[in-house]
Amino acid sequence: MDNVRLTATKILYNVAVNGAWANVELAQMLRQEKFDDRDRKFCTELVYGAVKAGASLDWKIAKYLRRPLDKVDEKILAVLRGGMYQIFFMRVPNSAAVNESVELSKKFCGLAESKFVNGVLRSAVRDLNKSDFPTGDDVKSLALRKFHPLWLVKLFVAEFGLDATKRLLDFDNTDPPLCLRVNFLKTTRENILDALKTFGFSAEASTFAPEGVICKGHGALDKFQALRDGLCQVQDESSMTAARLLDPKPGEFVIDACAAPGGKSTHLAELMQNRGRIVAADIYETKLKHIRQNADRLGIKIIEPLLLDARRLGDKFPAQADKVLVDAPCSGLGVLRRKADLRWKKNPAELDALPALQAEILSGAAGTLKPGGTLLYSTCTILKRENQAVVEKFLATHENFQLVEMQTLLPQETNTDGFFSAKLIRTK
Repeated sequence: MDNVRLTATKILYNVAVNGAWANVELAQMLRQEKFDDRDRKFCTELVYGAVKAGASLDWKIAKYLRRPLDKVDEKILAVLRGGMYQIFFMRVPNSAAVNESVELSKKFCGLAESKFVNGVLRSAVRDLNKSDFPTGDDVKSLALRKFHPLWLVKLFVAEFGLDATKRLLDFDNTDPPLCLRVNFLKTTRENILDALKTFGFSAEASTFAPEGVICKGHGALDKFQALRDGLCQVQDESSMTAARLLDPKPGEFVIDACAAPGGKSTHLAELMQNRGRIVAADIYETKLKHIRQNADRLGIKIIEPLLLDARRLGDKFPAQADKVLVDAPCSGLGVLRRKADLRWKKNPAELDALPALQAEILSGAAGTLKPGGTLLYSTCTILKRENQAVVEKFLATHENFQLVEMQTLLPQETNTDGFFSAKLIRTK
């Protein structure tokens, strides 16, 4: 188990110091270490939990320090974060959390530093109540207790009200299930459900999407042969609604304006029965590689990856496409339960800049549509400024487009990732 804690500590350090994404770093390390299921689950819970707790966990650590938190070496902080999370939030005996953390600190930080770690953790164990989070429904208390940055809690309260915000914050801290999209070109949902149960996974059919399967208990996904063979694809059930709403038909010309890593592009192709043409555009060549790999694995032949800024699509394909999907870059505030560190990486300035970019992409992609064509604008955020407001501004300046339908899936209400979509028709 000591190697598991050391691995988790290395990940926590890389997330804090090098800006690594917790899910990417964890997946790489787990493949490298080849832990058994018990150790894999422990490492995953420790990493995601400590990263998700973020500033709230640091607030607790600071209560037992004799120096400012920013004066503590980052390697020591990584050890303390892992140790403190075990003490306060995991079912780990305090003695094991302290002793194992001290031992790994000797390897990760050095002998002198391990004495400091020992002192801090033992102080915490002696007086657990010293770092109790404040009670109450003021935004500062909620931010600490619910593991969200203060500015974001304020934003949610302004947008949704206090009661809905409390439910949203709680939802963000739940463990997300693994969602799979069945590849109907190769198999059926019943076959995948049977394969998952045979493999030892607990699975059920999604009520949101005919292709969706929800796995609530599962081991290492790398070992699931159906995924390797392209019989299914990892994708949340809420985002599966995008391709269904756009409703592409076999033989049509479809453009996915912001396509990487290709989940929605491949879904569109499956609905088109692998007949027609899909241009999958993105601005990063490395991401286009992932689209090609996904398409090959799923047996899809009609996707053409294209290195192009979505804002220039109208110049490249003027009035040529039957259907266009604009799954725009967004704040991602609808998927905070699925990305442990996303809430701590965002900032208000970034959110303020997004609507202008989204509007430019939407306008550029709209120029590719034939008269009578369909455009779907979607995001995985739940903020009106990135969703309804962008669509309303677009309609105000594009009189040849008409709104057909618009929907927002709020996580705390639907028990899915947050998702917004607006379906538009080019009338002339």
